[in-house]
Amino acid sequence: MDYNLQKNQNAEQTYHSIRQSIVSAQHRLSAAVNSTMVITYWEIGEQIYKACGENDRAAYGKNLLDYLSAQLTAEFGKGFDKSNLRKMRQFYCTFPIRDTLCLELSWSLYRLLMRVPDEQARTFYMEECVKSAWSVRQLEWQINTMYYQRMNKSNRVSEFSRHPVTLSHNRRCHSLHLLYR
Repeated sequence: MDYNLQKNQNAEQTYHSIRQSIVSAQHRLSAAVNSTMVITYWEIGEQIYKACGENDRAAYGKNLLDYLSAQLTAEFGKGFDKSNLRKMRQFYCTFPIRDTLCLELSWSLYRLLMRVPDEQARTFYMEECVKSAWSVRQLEWQINTMYYQRMNKSNRVSEFSRHPVTLSHNRRCHSLHLLYR
């Protein structure tokens, strides 16, 4: 084999190997940032809930959200307006047990999941998101087309409940329906 050809093939293999390492590191970094953001927003929601109690729209709650929004936005930039702080509080109220959070899911997915009023449906969608690696757009479509209800009518949901998704031991996604049985 020609020495230059072999050298080029070796260089190409080395490049692809290095490229794969970088892409893999980017995915791990993105996942770490995502999970940290989800936990942080849950903690913020918990603190706001504990400070405001049941009603964040009462005078004290409104004033607190105004104050927090101004302070956090000044220090950390956008993303902490009153609307987002309310969503973080809602996040805590919807998922009050931190260990039920699925760290594979992004904040954007959780924002959609919080719109699902039925707890069993929400759990179903959470686990399907992980199992099927749904994007935000896919989850929104599944919710809007009532995928859970269609599966429930065809008795596939009861089958799902008897055999919950088995996640690898290093994944932090706990089934809500196992906690509430």
